[in-house]
Amino acid sequence: MDYINAFWVGGLICALVQILLEKTTLLPGRVMVILVVTGAVLGAVGLYEPLIDYAGAGASVPLLGFGNTLWKGVKEAVDKEGFLGLFMGGFKASAVGISAALIFSYLASWIFDPKMKDAK
Repeated sequence: MDYINAFWVGGLICALVQILLEKTTLLPGRVMVILVVTGAVLGAVGLYEPLIDYAGAGASVPLLGFGNTLWKGVKEAVDKEGFLGLFMGGFKASAVGISAALIFSYLASWIFDPKMKDAK
């Protein structure tokens, strides 16, 4: 049942974002910022953690989950370090995921032949 919950919650998030991209004039970068900020706000008010408990990776993998991870990291760092935690927490909490994305994308660029798109 965990897989089914992860699938439908993650699919619903992706479908809603796709509708947002199709029906508005928002650029993809702005939509990504909206998702990260929304995840952080939902984490701050305590609504996102129950969703992660219910859906697992279906809620933690999308960009909403990244925003929630940033929020949790900042909150922990502020509790431990005080004001300086505002600047440290997000980096500590997300460092592994960001590092993995950079390393795997670099390895993929060696395996595949990346090309720039032609400007139209």
